[in-house]
Amino acid sequence: MNDAAMIWNLFAGVLIGLAYLSAFAFVAGLTLRLFLYFKTPVPLKIVQTPGPKNAPGVLARMAGDALIFPNLFQADKALWLGAWLFHACLLLIFVRHSRYFLYPVPELVIDWQAISIYAGFLFPIPALYLLWRRMASARVLFVSGLPDFGVLILLTAIAATGMLVNYYARAYLVDVKAFILGLLTLTPVAPPQHPVFIAHFILVCLLLIYFPFSKLLHAGGIFFSPTRNQIDNVLYPRYVNPWNEEVRIDQNR
Repeated sequence: MNDAAMIWNLFAGVLIGLAYLSAFAFVAGLTLRLFLYFKTPVPLKIVQTPGPKNAPGVLARMAGDALIFPNLFQADKALWLGAWLFHACLLLIFVRHSRYFLYPVPELVIDWQAISIYAGFLFPIPALYLLWRRMASARVLFVSGLPDFGVLILLTAIAATGMLVNYYARAYLVDVKAFILGLLTLTPVAPPQHPVFIAHFILVCLLLIYFPFSKLLHAGGIFFSPTRNQIDNVLYPRYVNPWNEEVRIDQNR
């Protein structure tokens, strides 16, 4: 085996290790963070009024918040359009990429391939708009930190390398799918020797590692927001702090 082959085999092993590390960090981090959200006590009735009066109303409200962002629409329609297109394109891109993870590929995924292609071309527009807005608005810039810019830049870089792989410096689809399915079935094979695909893959791994520890977790955290997931009921049981009982016991001794 020559030196080039040895170096490639070592690099392929590092990529495979990075893939499993990113998957573990994503699943474990997401599970832990959502579990902590679930276990956090909510002693106060702080539902945003007017609120739903029953559980189906809460479900409808949460679905609306996750799908159409009604509060953002009322506050800033230009931002709403950019944010909604951003998330819609992400969803369609994920549907398109699911063909690499599924075998056989479901008919629904095949039917959505055409529209998902346009989502890939459209995605950089809302991403760049959100990035521009953070820099153009003094108020937004004041409350923005490096992670806010970093995530948008990372997502834009992922989209750019993905478009290059699909339409310009094309990677062989069979090799890509063999690599992904090998990771999923725990029988990993070497990735395609395609520099743009490797760059795209590394960026996605970095995103997975960072996701559970970033503001991107609003994707799951929105369902644990007490202002949105509570029933507007004045007869809500009063919360009793368990420490109070301990204090009373100590005072009676």
